[in-house]
Amino acid sequence: MSRRKHTADQKEKRKLTELEMHMRHYLEHLQVERGLSQNTLASYQFDLQKYASFALRHSLNSPAEIQPSHISEFLRQLSYEGLSSRTTARILSALRGFHRYLVAEGKQSDDPTEEIDPPTQSRALPDVLSVAQVNAILKCPDTSKPLGLRDRAILEVLYATGIRVSELINLTQMNLRFEEGVVLVFGKGSKERIVPIGRSAMRWVRRYQIEARERLAKRGKSYDVLFLNHRGGKLSRAAIREMIVRYAKEANITKGVHPHMFRHSFATHLLEGGADLRAVQEMLGHADISTTQIYTHIDREYLKEVHRTFHPRA
Repeated sequence: MSRRKHTADQKEKRKLTELEMHMRHYLEHLQVERGLSQNTLASYQFDLQKYASFALRHSLNSPAEIQPSHISEFLRQLSYEGLSSRTTARILSALRGFHRYLVAEGKQSDDPTEEIDPPTQSRALPDVLSVAQVNAILKCPDTSKPLGLRDRAILEVLYATGIRVSELINLTQMNLRFEEGVVLVFGKGSKERIVPIGRSAMRWVRRYQIEARERLAKRGKSYDVLFLNHRGGKLSRAAIREMIVRYAKEANITKGVHPHMFRHSFATHLLEGGADLRAVQEMLGHADISTTQIYTHIDREYLKEVHRTFHPRA
């Protein structure tokens, strides 16, 4: 028998600690009782395995031996390993779930994670397009062709309304309230909201409806869907993404452009122009204004850049 195989056999024969046995039972609980997907279970297993390795190195064999100081030390170790604060927070969340399970099952009297604060996560500012970059992309579609006209209308609507791509592809012609200058949008959780659309976007959508949509529509397939693919069906999110990436390249924009960037740009440009934060929250369909406030940070960065550029003593 080779030394490598002998070592492997020894590892297999190592008796699982009480803590590891509880981890196995917890993963079975997540799969059977809570019906988590295989991907989510794999994530939990990965996080708990790191925790189990730490416990073994510190001779922590049972849940009763684990103190809050051990959890803090484990989190510091993750930081030393170079894990991001987001990943560390996710692992801590997995540990909380595990220890709460043990307390509920009577296997542990106290939860050692209860008083542990998650690492501070720096919220990344969303990337945005300048007004000039948006205009450059808008001019790329060949509006002499039906699909080009459709694409121009799509781009205009994304920038004019700030709606999500999932909301855009589900728009119907009945959702257009052009006599009022608004669009009826169904967002996350089928929440309904009214969003202003603006004259430019309305003009391009009307032109698309008259000159292109009728040529793309197929009986029994298109129904009332506003934006159609070349087969007369509903567009996919992937198709919108590919289209925007293509036009961004044609506009010679070197940074990576994605559909959600139009939503970010919509909000940022409104706030830079002096729009009220609550109004922008309503248009974006954010349930919590703190989600919308991320765009005020972008606005501050813009103001600081203006100050650095133009103030004589900056």
